[in-house]
Amino acid sequence: MASKVSLVLRPVKSIVVRFCPFEPNVESTRKFLQCIYHKKVQATNTNCEVTADVRHDGSEPVIDVMFADGDRLIMKGAHLTTGEMLSALESRCNAKDLKEEQKNKKNP
Repeated sequence: MASKVSLVLRPVKSIVVRFCPFEPNVESTRKFLQCIYHKKVQATNTNCEVTADVRHDGSEPVIDVMFADGDRLIMKGAHLTTGEMLSALESRCNAKDLKEEQKNKKNP
């Protein structure tokens, strides 16, 4: 899965993946966590803090992404596929990278 998505975590400050492993709707969230822990993805931002918050409280799976500029992306993994979550994160990261590049071009 990680080889299909060219995920660059440069604008990401931290990712918290919170889930109860005993719930039936947690598989896509666990696969998302696997993809984020992939060596190539981790190498794109060594300062990005990835936390797995495993609970036994029946709560729904949630992915909370905090960006360096203060923005947040919260994805509820119960009704999303792994691919949908990865592509949402990828598009947000790409947009922030593009914005940063444009800002740097204006201010040489």
